[in-house]
Parts: sequence; C-alpha cells; structure tokens
Amino acid sequence: MDFTHIAVNGIRLHVATAGPAHAPLVVLLHGFPETALAWRRYVDPLLALGWRVAVPDQRGYGASDKPGGVRDYVLDVLADDVCALGAALGAEQFAVVGHDWGGMVAWHLAARHPEVVERLAILNAPHPASFLGYALTHPFQLARSAYVGLFQLPLVPEALLSVNGFSLLAASLTRTSKPGTFDDELLAAYRQAWQAPRAIASMLNWYRAMALARPVSTLIEAPTLILWGGQDAALEAGLADEALAYCARGKLERLPDATHWLHHEQPVRVGALLCDFLAQPATAGAAG
Repeated sequence: MDFTHIAVNGIRLHVATAGPAHAPLVVLLHGFPETALAWRRYVDPLLALGWRVAVPDQRGYGASDKPGGVRDYVLDVLADDVCALGAALGAEQFAVVGHDWGGMVAWHLAARHPEVVERLAILNAPHPASFLGYALTHPFQLARSAYVGLFQLPLVPEALLSVNGFSLLAASLTRTSKPGTFDDELLAAYRQAWQAPRAIASMLNWYRAMALARPVSTLIEAPTLILWGGQDAALEAGLADEALAYCARGKLERLPDATHWLHHEQPVRVGALLCDFLAQPATAGAAG
C-alpha cells in the first residue's frame, strides 16, 4: 500500500489510497492495537470490484498524528476524522468497514453523520450505545472487559505494554487468534509502530476517553453487514444481536470458527462476504 498524509479535523492522518478518483469510496478502519496494515489483503479485491479504497492509520496510531489529550480521542472526534477524510477525498458519501475500535468508530459515524455513510460493515465491534448496558447485565462480559479498567490508570498500562519489546501487546494478538494468524513480518511492523513517541499512550487514550463518549442510539438507516467471529475471547456473541437491533437494514453473519481476528484468519471468506455486500450498489457513493 502507498501512503500519504492527509489533513483532516485538525490533524494529519497517514492514509493509503488506491483506485480512480471518480470511483465510489470505501474507508477501512483498523482497531486496537493494529494499523492500516490490518487490511493489506483487502485492497486489491476491492479495487477489482471498482471501489476507491482509503485505509488510514487512525489518530494515535502508526504514522498518523498523536495528540496528547484524552479528549482528543472521544468518539465524536474519531468519527469526525473519518467524515473529514471522506470530504478530503471528494466523496459526499462513502462506505465504511471497521473492525474492533474501528467498528466502534464506524457505528458512531453512521449514527452521528448518517448523510455520509452509504454502506456499513462491522467486524466484531459492539455498538457503543449497547456495550456498557450489556456488560453490566452479563457478568462474563464484564469480566472479559476488566482490562478496560486497567487501561484507565495513569502510566502503569504504558509501562506494562511496553516492557520486553511489547510482548504483552504482541500476545494480545497471538494468544487470542488461531496459530499462525500473525506472521513475523506483520508483528515486526506493528512493533515498529508501537515504538513511535506517544504511540502507546495515544492508543490507550481511546479507552480512557470512553467515559467521555456520548453514544448515539438513533436507528442506522444505511444497509449494514455485521460479521462476528464466534470464538472472540473479549466480546460475547450476544453483543452482535444487541448491535443488530440498531440497524434498520441489517444482516448478521456469524463465523463460528473465527476469533476476534476473523479478517486475518479467514481473509478469503471475509473478503467474499464484504465484496458481495459492497457489490450491491453500482454507483452510489461516487466522488463528487
């Protein structure tokens, strides 16, 4: 992927773009603790389908800017980044695909700026308006989310995640996925990204800003596809059903043998599902 920096919402995002400017735009959003490289296998299939593709390192990640304040990472700001990215690329409407935190941003964007989201695809990411209530009424989910409380502490999680060459961060990928899912090359690229000044603190600030979020519970009108790996170690499958209830035109596709990292483990299957979903519009979302 070829990257450039694009000014959006008061910062610069490091973004890979590909495809003709007149084609409909799809934006792919990674989650924690990845970068745009999470989507490296999906660019060519989407280009072949006729889409223009934009894959950013989200704010605080990779080579994108890393503002220092917790309030710089609230959901409103993160969603506005993506809205501004679409505008910078000349698209009045665009499709959004998001995994994990990228999915949370995509949910919030579709609720906050429904006029810009033409289609929405979510991979193992709860709807922001349902997550807290679900966790509080499902003890096992609350236990699975205990790390979020740890991440609220100052300095301690930065130290823990950075020790021994970011071994805990790497383990958060390799120990919760199928064997061999993350190869040495990708892990090395992630470690390089994690080494950047303020990178770990910025990534953690996404979690620290959760208490400041104002989730929007408006029904999402854009056609929506939810893909859910059934062996997710952090998120219960019931969160997918909760999220589907916020979709006026939603479809839930479960992948029982996949973990949280379904887009890495089953790129052919996930790619086919995404391409089938995104192939339905012919020209909607084309750049103006």
